[in-house]
Amino acid sequence: MSAELIAKYEEHLVLVRNLAENSVKGYVSDLESFLKHLEKMKIEEFSELELTHIRSWLANLQSTGVSRATMARRIVSIRAFTYWAASQGWIKSDLGADLAIPKPHRTLPEVLDIADTETVIASLQTRADEEPTPLTIRNLAMLEILYASGARVSELCGLDIRSIDHDRKTLQVLGKGSKERVVPIGIPAMRALNNYLTVARPQLVNEKSGNAVFLGSRGNRIDQRTVREIVYDAMSAIGSKMGPHGLRHTAATHLLEGGADLRTVQEILGHSSLATTQIYTHVSPERLHKAFKDAHPRA
Repeated sequence: MSAELIAKYEEHLVLVRNLAENSVKGYVSDLESFLKHLEKMKIEEFSELELTHIRSWLANLQSTGVSRATMARRIVSIRAFTYWAASQGWIKSDLGADLAIPKPHRTLPEVLDIADTETVIASLQTRADEEPTPLTIRNLAMLEILYASGARVSELCGLDIRSIDHDRKTLQVLGKGSKERVVPIGIPAMRALNNYLTVARPQLVNEKSGNAVFLGSRGNRIDQRTVREIVYDAMSAIGSKMGPHGLRHTAATHLLEGGADLRTVQEILGHSSLATTQIYTHVSPERLHKAFKDAHPRA
């Protein structure tokens, strides 16, 4: 029964909900964990399933010391499953609907100020100027685009040649849930990208390259791990351990500090909900002070 249930649910997640591969793996992993817990409790039929069994599974997870954020994700996961299971007749009612989702403690990643960001980019520019290899030129272009666009590392790796609009200085990226969006990248990033495409990519390309924009040293489409290592290495110029996610957050913060509204940042980042953008970004003390000075009659 478990194998059939898991297969049916995975099919639903892929074909109906159109979730990304990593999201599907997470939901399936949670379901497998829940089913193993039921086996330990000697629950053999879904007709025997009660809310107390779900709470028992969650309590067992909590006893292992998982974070509030992880617990919240697990509750969201099991609620999604019980809703589907009830609709398909696997269980009599949506038992998970009564589960409350705890608000996780949200910690913002490190954010670079503009001066530090310029230092990081300048260090890569110097390296590319002094040692103009295909990899140093590529690395500069990737960092410029990550910062300019606020793109996820997966979106950067997924770029194809056709994704680039040279006239409009935009990229078409494929985000979560296979949703496409167009993001601007600006003149410096476009210049670095064009230099990479003209000078560096032809030296890396081979029969394995396809239409991928960014290539690894062996000609394959570059992978996320390599990009992360490149960003970590670049950040060492200022003593930071920031990765691509932090650079994405930095881009969003600098947009807000420069006067962009939340909905614009939402579109650029590819968030489906404005609430996500409000949580993901933060307002710096400098921007608060400027807003107060500009708006308050006795500032």
